[in-house]
Amino acid sequence: MRVNKPLYCPPDHAMPRSRIFAALLITGSLAVGCWAQGGPPQTGPVIIPKKAPSATAPAEAPPPPPPAAPKPQYNFSVNVPEVQIPVTVQTQEGQFVPGIGIQHFQLTEDGVLQHIDKVSVTNDAPMTVVMLIEFRNTWAPFIYNILEASYAFTGALQPQDWVALVTYDLKPTVVVDFTHDKRAIYAGLNSLRFATFSEADLFDSLSDTIDRLDGTKGHKTIVLISTGLNTFSRMTFGNLQKKLQSTQGITIYTVSMGWSLEQWLGGNGYSQIAEMDLLQADNELRYIAKTTGGRYYQPRFEGAYNQVFQDIAGSVRSTYTLSYTPTNKKLDGSTRKIVVKLVGPDGKKLKMVDQKGKTLDYTIDYRDTYTSRHVVE
Repeated sequence: MRVNKPLYCPPDHAMPRSRIFAALLITGSLAVGCWAQGGPPQTGPVIIPKKAPSATAPAEAPPPPPPAAPKPQYNFSVNVPEVQIPVTVQTQEGQFVPGIGIQHFQLTEDGVLQHIDKVSVTNDAPMTVVMLIEFRNTWAPFIYNILEASYAFTGALQPQDWVALVTYDLKPTVVVDFTHDKRAIYAGLNSLRFATFSEADLFDSLSDTIDRLDGTKGHKTIVLISTGLNTFSRMTFGNLQKKLQSTQGITIYTVSMGWSLEQWLGGNGYSQIAEMDLLQADNELRYIAKTTGGRYYQPRFEGAYNQVFQDIAGSVRSTYTLSYTPTNKKLDGSTRKIVVKLVGPDGKKLKMVDQKGKTLDYTIDYRDTYTSRHVVE
């Protein structure tokens, strides 16, 4: 039998023949053993199969479920808005009374005493004013005289004031839009020479003027010069009352031409107005002023208008504003009745004296009603 030479073997003289034979015999025995097991000897790398997982091995725990999304929380809250009441305190001569502290003001709403949070005072404040004038052809000569008297109000304007001129007969007409230029107002008054219609649409014209002022910032004033007679309006006085009660930030001063017109008509041979119509007209003008915190004027003769317009100019510039949060938290759109008083330390009516110690009579003008917000839940 042929024996293959190993890949590496030491020289023959390095080992006795007997030892070589023994080594070959052992090698042959190993080879025969390998063949006897079914194949040639393994000379490459040995692959050991992976053991199958035990059936009793614990299963891997599943991941925890994601947390549930939080349920939304709904909170419903309504803040009761602060109410501001403009108040004017004047002597019988029409002079503004300054220096009245918060401790002297007392305010009730529907008979319930309210805590006044703040009293602010405006002195010589800029005005935003609309002069709304009845101008129809029924009594044109008389109305021209009143327009001339209104120059006294225009003359009191300052460069920072905004003033507009609107007339009404069958409908309202903007003669001069808001301007700082008193010369434009003078020119607008001078242009009123020929009235077209004999009807007086007072309620609709006043409502339209309020709507036009709605987007104007700050406190606004309307000076309404009118007989108070309403001969042609789609709006009723009841509807106008509701609108006035819900209007905020607008004060209306009403100047009644009724009684001085009556004197003028009698002195110039014209037929006079029915007394009941004049009384109703004056009551409505008085209500318009009182509801919005303004003042009602009733000059008895033409010469008194000049002083009236000067008084209005002073009242518009100087006023107190009372701020409070109502104790009645209901936002139900109800009408609330306001009463403002000036009281002394003893809780009785505040007494005022002049520099000579003489008691002064004074008047308090303020908005006596307002309509609360209406929130539907």
